Amino acid sequence: MRPGRSSRPRTRTRPKHEDAIEGFVVAVDRGRYTCMVDDEPVTAMRARELGRKSVVVGDRVGLVGDVSGSAGSLARIVRIEERTSVLRRTADDDDTTAEGRLERVVVANADQLVIVSALADPPPRTGFIDRCLVAAYDADITPLLCLTKADLAGPEEVLGYYAELDLPYVLSAPDGDLSALREVLAGRVSVMVGHSGVGKSTLVNRLVPDADRAVGVVSAVGKGRHTSTSAVALRLPTRRREDPGWIVDTPGVRSFGLALVSAESLLHGFPDLIDGTVECPPNCEHTEGDPECALPAWVAAGHADARRLESYRRLLASRSGGDGLEGPDRG
Repeated sequence: MRPGRSSRPRTRTRPKHEDAIEGFVVAVDRGRYTCMVDDEPVTAMRARELGRKSVVVGDRVGLVGDVSGSAGSLARIVRIEERTSVLRRTADDDDTTAEGRLERVVVANADQLVIVSALADPPPRTGFIDRCLVAAYDADITPLLCLTKADLAGPEEVLGYYAELDLPYVLSAPDGDLSALREVLAGRVSVMVGHSGVGKSTLVNRLVPDADRAVGVVSAVGKGRHTSTSAVALRLPTRRREDPGWIVDTPGVRSFGLALVSAESLLHGFPDLIDGTVECPPNCEHTEGDPECALPAWVAAGHADARRLESYRRLLASRSGGDGLEGPDRG
């Protein structure tokens, strides 16, 4: 007799899928994943054996099944290769809240974080840039500051704020030359983040003419309208290079929560302040209420901008449930 369902032997052995084809995830849409295989798009779904493992843009995966990429075909993602980096954020800084505990992986395996900020309309928000720098250093991703709308204002004030960091940057203006930006993007996987309205999608469309990313305008109150609705990896056009690189365009965000970044890593996002903590007493929390903190003296001696210390302490306050997001030049 055929054994009943409940008496069938079970096994934890899973197939190794040694014949799986390598793919690069470039888009995610309602349980369907677009993967590039030999520069051809293949639609896939997650195999049940992956369990709760999430698949995100930038992942390198193993594919089996129909990898032809023909209309109606569907492959299966059976393996996620080890990630070299994970850029993540939360909706809140406080890890005691539901939003703070919810990790949102922005992209996997990125080499470079391109922080896009307008010099005017809307004005630059160094608080948001600081948050992105913390996230980049925490993920071991190289940061790059891309200042757009350089035809409307000069970069001196923003660059002066980061003078002690030696932060690499490029300038961009409508119809301006993009050769400097193309040079630093070539051969890398770069993820672009920025507030809505800073010109990120316009920049992407210029870099990849076939991208056709939605472009919005800045509202009357100086805030951008959301245009891009999902992250997508785009292949840069070949310009006599073996690997022209990828850019990952992300939806415009209003905040970059850092609840999952440790307090130590948070300080590493402010390298101009690190040496100033040497004179701090053991277990110093570096908050404004700590009278023995050496950071104010470090700033007073001219080693760092006072606004950088203010931004750092604002982030510390937001982690403990304080308000670290409001203000004209913050979050």
